[in-house]
Amino acid sequence: MINFSYTIWIALLPFLIFLLLGLAGHKLKPKLSGLIGTFGLAVITVLSYITAYKYFFTSVKVEGAFQKIIAYNTTWLQFTDKLHIDLGVLLDPISVMMLVVITTVSLMVHIYSLGYMKGEKGFERFFSFLSLFSFSMLGLVLATNIFQMYIFWELVGVSSFLLIGFYYQKPSAVRASKKAFIVTRFADLGFLIGILILSFNTKTFDFITLTDPSGPAMAQGSGIAFLGLSVMTWSMIFVFMGGVGKSAMFPFHIWLPDAMEGPTPVSALIHAATMVVAGVYLVARMFPIYALTAPVALNIVAYVGAFSSLFAAVIACTQTDIKRVLAYSTMSQIGYMMMALGVSGYGGHEGLGYMASMFHLFTHAMFKALLFLGAGAIIHAVHSNHMTEMGGLRKYLPITHITFLIACLTISGIPPLSGFFSKDEILAAAFHHNKLLFAVEYAVAGLTAFYMFRLYFSVFWGKETQYHQTPHEAPATMTIPLIILAIGSVAAGFIPFNELVTSDGKAFETELELIVAIPSVLIGLLGIGIAFIMYRKESAIPDKLALTFKYSYKWAYNKFYMDELYLFVTKKIIFRYISDPIAWFDRNVVDATMNGIAKVTQSVSFRIRDFQSGQLQKYGFVFITGAIMLAILFIYLWK
Repeated sequence: MINFSYTIWIALLPFLIFLLLGLAGHKLKPKLSGLIGTFGLAVITVLSYITAYKYFFTSVKVEGAFQKIIAYNTTWLQFTDKLHIDLGVLLDPISVMMLVVITTVSLMVHIYSLGYMKGEKGFERFFSFLSLFSFSMLGLVLATNIFQMYIFWELVGVSSFLLIGFYYQKPSAVRASKKAFIVTRFADLGFLIGILILSFNTKTFDFITLTDPSGPAMAQGSGIAFLGLSVMTWSMIFVFMGGVGKSAMFPFHIWLPDAMEGPTPVSALIHAATMVVAGVYLVARMFPIYALTAPVALNIVAYVGAFSSLFAAVIACTQTDIKRVLAYSTMSQIGYMMMALGVSGYGGHEGLGYMASMFHLFTHAMFKALLFLGAGAIIHAVHSNHMTEMGGLRKYLPITHITFLIACLTISGIPPLSGFFSKDEILAAAFHHNKLLFAVEYAVAGLTAFYMFRLYFSVFWGKETQYHQTPHEAPATMTIPLIILAIGSVAAGFIPFNELVTSDGKAFETELELIVAIPSVLIGLLGIGIAFIMYRKESAIPDKLALTFKYSYKWAYNKFYMDELYLFVTKKIIFRYISDPIAWFDRNVVDATMNGIAKVTQSVSFRIRDFQSGQLQKYGFVFITGAIMLAILFIYLWK
């Protein structure tokens, strides 16, 4: 038996770095703080890769399946003999895969930040927050039970709040951080309700027990019905609500674009491979329950994911802020992953969608982190986020240009890059299970290629922009992560995920389905071709199309007025018709009652205070008067 007990330090080391930099960082030189944080992540990354190698290639399979290993466990809260909350480390294919994803991207972000954040006020505070975020995500993916996951789930929300609002002097950053925190907390309430329903009916929080297809937990919950649906279905719908919020799915997506107010490395960390994929990881972790006892909930996952991917892709086609385009791209790609889980079955080739979703999560981490960090290099060079103020940057930023092009081709699904293989598996899963969702995702594939190359051509080609200062390539600390992630974006597609990360832990055979792959490549090339015609050189075509489809374009550019709708619902309905009446009742009934009691008490006390004067003659007078009154009353009653 292989000893994995050391894996507890993968989670604990970032926490220790957070404490060190948080408590003593102001006494250290900024560069030293950054180096400590980066070195710590490097150590964790090495440990994660060692763990992945040992788990996937040296551990013993049982009946052809990878086993779930409890590497460390301790009881934190004991409620009953059966119901308790543990803290520990669970190793299985998806948690080990997520270890690699999180540590790799986090390390690249740390290295990149050494150059990008140089000279920024609060440099050590930034690296402290990065370590806290890494600790939170690692604790989440390594959780042995759903309550531990919820604890770290909330801690991820707290740390993202700190990172998004890093520039706390900017009102827009403060608003964005509060918006992200509030929206995700509202969705997390659903997650908590789902946990309570699930644990009440299954009598356990433990993942191994909960997700055992032949275990008692599933049988206990699936036999109870409420409003026509099983209790397990209701609990999984509520659990999915938490995933919708964290992964910025419709309708809880409104926080994601505003979160771009944080530093660009934060955008890469949160929106590439970590926080936003937590929802996908949650559904994947609970997938046996979804697939075997809650098919209705799984259908909801599929349709919400498909709609979110199309909705975000349409909006991305109209945005001019480079980071907002990438934000909506993230939302669209997460929708792809959710949809893949929703059309998947359990076990063998039926679990193709599950495998494809995890495969795309892995490849997406590489190319989306590359896109965000590349965008950071661009912003660093021109000091602007807007594509309208860019053009011809290929001459000034050769490394950024090549790596960004690789990322754009990868997300567009062009072979032999990694995005082609993972997207093809998702489309194949949809093709075999739901033709409607398959058609939607085909359209999304074309839109993705279009808006990404609209971004690419507008920034690196397009008009010859006269810059106030000549742009220059970013320093090595920023370009080296770009090169590493570009290599990862190319190579990740050749990892045999069908042998490593599957719904039941058993390998199965997959093959390239040309009937799906060829049209998907063609529609990607079509999207690239349209973007080439419209944005390769300065052209009047985009403006003419915007005028032709004026109202459609306006709606998409304004994000279908979702923010305005939320403001209307909150201010005009909730505040005016619910909060204001409650506030009036509180002021005029509750407070008035308490104030009235206080005034009456005060008035009475003023009137009777003379009884406590300390004068014996007054006490004697009251005593005698009372005795006479009692005597008169007694005589009257006696008669």
